[in-house]
Amino acid sequence: MFMRLALACTCVLGVSSAAAEELGPDQARAFIVGKLFEYSCFDGTTGRGRIFPDGSVVGTIQVRDQSQVRFAELPPGTIRADGTAICAHLAGLPITPCFKVQKLNPRSFRGSVAGLGFAYCDFYQRNPRSPLVRNSPKRPTATSAATLQQSLRPSLGE
Repeated sequence: MFMRLALACTCVLGVSSAAAEELGPDQARAFIVGKLFEYSCFDGTTGRGRIFPDGSVVGTIQVRDQSQVRFAELPPGTIRADGTAICAHLAGLPITPCFKVQKLNPRSFRGSVAGLGFAYCDFYQRNPRSPLVRNSPKRPTATSAATLQQSLRPSLGE
């Protein structure tokens, strides 16, 4: 599971295609950072996420053959440029995977781990206001929170 999450998140940045434009680290950063992308990977893994300027990642992942969508959050510095490569620094992995970014059109790209062209994810830009997780529970209002607090601890209301 962790390896699939790492692949999905790290592939945010890279496979070769005749019509694709390979992007360097600075070009990839300008094209990807801060935007919301949905992704689908070669193994059936899907999700959506966003990379922030500090290299942190927030999003969802749904592994093929599993119905549960999981929320994923990676810390600042996870995705960063190392010289001419874009790499993912993930605790617990014995290697630091690096990748290529292939811009497919103005709203999508394909990413693959360097040297493993068969292991790719396709990313499609989505509306930035789209929710990362659907069917999230309703947040309590201030009034309902106060009512709940009084019903749980009547001594607070006295």
